[in-house]
Amino acid sequence: MAQTERPAWFPTSLFPFESHFVEVDGCRVHHVDEGTGPTLLLLHGNPTWSFLYRDIIRGLRGQFRCVALDLPGFGLSTAPAGYGFTPAEHARVVERFVDVLRLDGFTPFVQDWGGPIGLSVAGRLATRVRALIIGNTFAWPVNGDPHFESFSKAMGGAAGGFFIRHFNAFVNLMIPMGVKRKKLPRAVMEAYRAPFRHASREPTHIFPREILASRDFLAQVERGLAALREKPALILWGDRDIAFRAIERARFEREFPRHRSIILKGAGHFIQEDAPEEIVEAVRAWWSSPEGASP
Repeated sequence: MAQTERPAWFPTSLFPFESHFVEVDGCRVHHVDEGTGPTLLLLHGNPTWSFLYRDIIRGLRGQFRCVALDLPGFGLSTAPAGYGFTPAEHARVVERFVDVLRLDGFTPFVQDWGGPIGLSVAGRLATRVRALIIGNTFAWPVNGDPHFESFSKAMGGAAGGFFIRHFNAFVNLMIPMGVKRKKLPRAVMEAYRAPFRHASREPTHIFPREILASRDFLAQVERGLAALREKPALILWGDRDIAFRAIERARFEREFPRHRSIILKGAGHFIQEDAPEEIVEAVRAWWSSPEGASP
């Protein structure tokens, strides 16, 4: 897609990478594909899009092929009529996307809902996965945990839906709350708001509902972790996240014995915004270390 074909709201100066599109099961999936080398598949969550990884891409494209896609309903990706925007549907699209691009030996970089979505795909395609990079996320059912139950019912329910539909609340509230080290510039916040000024905001409402409603899918993700157990894993964790805590990090550390953990001190939920330079440095150092993923 030529730069001139992008919508007027597209933040080209902040996200100056070439846009590509592929058709996947009726979805038109937007992605950027920058650099050469081992493939990193960069997966966002709610309510972000591939823009979240802009500084990571700049920092790593000299050593890695960085492929960052927008989930259907986010960024520039669109979905057909009847698409439900559930994590299970997103995971099927990502899996087909991996096939269409013929990605082999890839390393998912996952955070937020990109975690269960990306780890679901990785578990099913374990022989094609080289390593894992795991940010603040989860990969198992959380029903019964008051921490997650209360959030899911509030933001995934009728009241949350009202504020999301009328005030773009998931973007306007959750992104600033999830960035702890700094205040995001107005242009960056506009880049997050813009897709949901021109498309339905319902996908951002469905994700919090699915924290509880996708129990069966999350149980499948949990079972699939066994196929990934011996993969090298880099765990990058913001210690001021309001969503995912030290107990979730510790669970990942148990699941992946070949891990290196980096605590991003003072970083919140959106570690890609709070700590891009540290993340780039950590990925480079880990990749070339004995415990990392380089041959």
